[in-house]
Amino acid sequence: MAATVATVEPVPDVEMTDVSDSQEKKDAAVIQEIRDNIRQIEKAVQTKEARFMLRVLRSWSVTRRKLNAVVLWSVINGFYTHSASDKELLLSYVTTPADIPEAIKMRTGKNATGALLPEIDGYIRLLVLVQLIDKEDYKKAVEFSDLLMVKLIDKNRRTLDLITAKAYFYHMRCYELTDQLHKIKGFLYSRLRTATLKKDYEGQAVLINCLLRNYLHYNLYDQADKLVQKSVFPEQASNNECARFLYYQGRIKAARLEYSVAHKNLVQALRKAPQNSAVGFRQTVQKLAVTVELLLGDIPERHIFRQASLRKALVPYFRLTQSVRLGDLTMFSETLENFKKNFLSDHTYMLIVRLRHNVIKTAIRAIGASYSRISVDYIAEKLGLDSPKDAEFIISKAIRDGVIQATIDPEHGYVQSKEPVDIYCTLEPQMAFHQRISFCLNLHNESVKAMRYPPKSYGKDLESAEERREREQQDLELAKEMAEEDDDGFP
Repeated sequence: MAATVATVEPVPDVEMTDVSDSQEKKDAAVIQEIRDNIRQIEKAVQTKEARFMLRVLRSWSVTRRKLNAVVLWSVINGFYTHSASDKELLLSYVTTPADIPEAIKMRTGKNATGALLPEIDGYIRLLVLVQLIDKEDYKKAVEFSDLLMVKLIDKNRRTLDLITAKAYFYHMRCYELTDQLHKIKGFLYSRLRTATLKKDYEGQAVLINCLLRNYLHYNLYDQADKLVQKSVFPEQASNNECARFLYYQGRIKAARLEYSVAHKNLVQALRKAPQNSAVGFRQTVQKLAVTVELLLGDIPERHIFRQASLRKALVPYFRLTQSVRLGDLTMFSETLENFKKNFLSDHTYMLIVRLRHNVIKTAIRAIGASYSRISVDYIAEKLGLDSPKDAEFIISKAIRDGVIQATIDPEHGYVQSKEPVDIYCTLEPQMAFHQRISFCLNLHNESVKAMRYPPKSYGKDLESAEERREREQQDLELAKEMAEEDDDGFP
């Protein structure tokens, strides 16, 4: 019996075709989104209304995530129809796609072959720059950012201020990623002087934050503090720049042992930061805020560590909070050793080292509350100290600071606790109440300042001097006419 051989027909690659079609649709949607943004930029230039430009920059992060070589290649070929040299320059920094799409005509009308507006040119060049950064081609990114700065600085247009401010940040970011921040400090200062003279508030805010980031990168806290004192951060800056400035202030104040001011700045930074995005920024600020709060002697609320966006990032700081709350010096040392890399990358290690004294104070407070009399040797053993002399020194300092109410008997080697004092007979409740009231008042004042009104809007309904004279003249003429009519009515 002859065996039958089954023949398998080739199956068409339907899935690959569907994937390529879906990718083409996504690219077409992104290109259309960029075209819509460019129309908004044109509208902002024509009407001189910054709100249209702000609308474009507000969607910047969403557009950035969707960029790829096909989108940039199509945008550059579609808009740079007036200058072959500019097109070749931009395409040299963009990866040529494997399947080159058909050229899309994006400029129509009389200005189809004319020069692009500087605002549109700057926006497209920014797209190319962030794509180079995302591809981690930092060498080309530095070269291109230098060219972009030269291109934008030559233009003296107020409608270009917001795009230039965005370019300042990415210019600084390129040098930061290549560890060359020291090379652009003079450039940032010169641009800050120019932005201050031109009253470019957004550029001024971005440049101040870039300089602070530059100083903090090299741990130059004194110079950063002098910059904050000598410069005036513009109140008209966006919330994102205000949040960054407050975070940098919090880091500076914490390093200078001004923990109360640092905690206040960090809380305000968290309030001004976007609540539904910027997860990385909120994680960074919250880590520093938890550390500063522990240094103040307070224990952070437990719900902070339970937030979905912060739970994983704050695991080392939760362990740290537990060790401080329990006064467990062994647990604190283990946490510091196990998560040292995390603390160093978060720039909080030097602050956390200072917490050792807080852990010891908490342990001594717990011991003082548990025992009316206890030997110094037992305290040294319980705290894991090297010798009883160290324990005696720490206890005497705790007594002087008011941590515990006790006396030391050096002859017999024990600590005698005193009767606890009613806290409501002291000024501590009043001071705590005053601190909370001050925080609420400051929060109210900041909220009032954040309310923005159009400049000189109060004078829209008021008449000018010329209109008032015209109205008075019309009233006089009307009075004369009425008088003449009255005279005609009597014989």
